[in-house]
Amino acid sequence: MKLIRYGEPGMEKPGVMLDGNYYDASPFITDYDDSFFANEELLKTLAGAMHDGKLKEIKPSRLGAPVYKPGKIICIGLNYRKHAAESGMEVPTEPVVFFKATSSVTGPNDNIILPKNSEKTDWEVELALVIGRRANYVSKEEAMDHVAGYVLHNDVSERAFQLERGGQWVKGKSADTFAPLGPFLATKDEINDPHNIKLWLKLNGETVQNGNTSDFIFDIPTIVSYLSQFMSLMPGDIVSTGTPPGVGLGFDPPRYLKPGDVVELGADGLGVSKQVVKAWQ
Repeated sequence: MKLIRYGEPGMEKPGVMLDGNYYDASPFITDYDDSFFANEELLKTLAGAMHDGKLKEIKPSRLGAPVYKPGKIICIGLNYRKHAAESGMEVPTEPVVFFKATSSVTGPNDNIILPKNSEKTDWEVELALVIGRRANYVSKEEAMDHVAGYVLHNDVSERAFQLERGGQWVKGKSADTFAPLGPFLATKDEINDPHNIKLWLKLNGETVQNGNTSDFIFDIPTIVSYLSQFMSLMPGDIVSTGTPPGVGLGFDPPRYLKPGDVVELGADGLGVSKQVVKAWQ
């Protein structure tokens, strides 16, 4: 299924998308939160209601992030060989792990707000996965049993904050609006092969990123198993798997976002999102 959340910020309701049409799921599901992902029966209930024609069609004016209040957002850095090369960094021998603040989550088509004093805000199209079952010390063979589905993610990054201000990358990753998610969450059965997904990103109509998850350094079972050795992966947690080459930092000279820019991104089976860049006020 394709799960959506719709409505004004802070007032979103759960829904589903089927054949390009939208349906209200709120009579059957409270929200797509940790309780939903932890209870497989809720998805079955929703699927049954959809199959029986019990969901009312809607025409939402806005889509929100398809996951309600994830407990954490864990990101994997330098996970594409070509992106590591453009960044001038060695291919990592273990996954590079950092966090994004959950307050950075926003809808797929909401504006990106450049933070105060930003000079180097960048774009990163990514495949993110959503955890369905708690994972602790799981093997690679068990890892996919803990994945609920996938979502498109723009890992917006302020490079000066990230790389020039000392400390950890989280400072450059966590501004409000820096995690547009969606337009929908595709449950695991919707994606035939998460390791062969084309991703792309356009800046003002120009394609700047055009990659494929086949270029992963660490595949999804490896990532989930690895992370579960260090922390509990909880239902509703989001794990973003890295970006292909073509980020602004990799251009010569580098290119960064400015007010009025339009960012459009997409991935096979995960839809398209579009954000307009605005200055902080």
